Amino acid sequence: MNRLHKGHHYIYDLICQGEHQQQDFKFEISDARKIAKSLSAFSNTEGGRLLVGVKDNGKIAGVRSEEEIYMIEAAARLYSKPVIDCEMHTHEIEGRTVLEVIIPKGEQGPYYAKDEDNHYRAYIRIKDENILASPVHLRLWQYKHARKGAFVRYSIHEQQLLDYLNTNGKITLSQYCKLSGLPRPRAINTLAKFIAFDLIEVVYSEKTFFFLSKP
Repeated sequence: MNRLHKGHHYIYDLICQGEHQQQDFKFEISDARKIAKSLSAFSNTEGGRLLVGVKDNGKIAGVRSEEEIYMIEAAARLYSKPVIDCEMHTHEIEGRTVLEVIIPKGEQGPYYAKDEDNHYRAYIRIKDENILASPVHLRLWQYKHARKGAFVRYSIHEQQLLDYLNTNGKITLSQYCKLSGLPRPRAINTLAKFIAFDLIEVVYSEKTFFFLSKP
């Protein structure tokens, strides 16, 4: 771990940004599994940073012990799959230590976090929340790693989806299954393919993923 001294203003500037899609505050690290969720979410989205020893309101409390550093290392190596490489830097400010954890956007995703039931689940970062990735996201990641071919024509069910979106604006996975009569795996495949080909986009609202036509 590198111990850097970038000046007090550096951490203050970060804290003033508040929590957002690429930044999260952690008062303390007490559970490696919970931190693995954050690492998974940042890696699967745009990357980001954790500021450990900072309360939700931005007040600096400081890191309590080096045990918190070990928990982050465990989260990245033992509770994440594949292993997540992150950088850790300490900053001395107000007589306290703030730990900055930088998580890059992953290149070998999706990245999974091991939960309390020993199941591996993938997360994404939306605004200031870590959200469980949908089945469509999982299929989309497979598409992105696969070689893309030419998208020539639509099936009846695919055209049905586009027509519905043009009329109604948005649809959920469950609604599309009901509309098309397709088995859930095929409906997931269609939605993921349309996102991969930049025909539709996915948004998260009211704790639900919606699929919309691209403007």
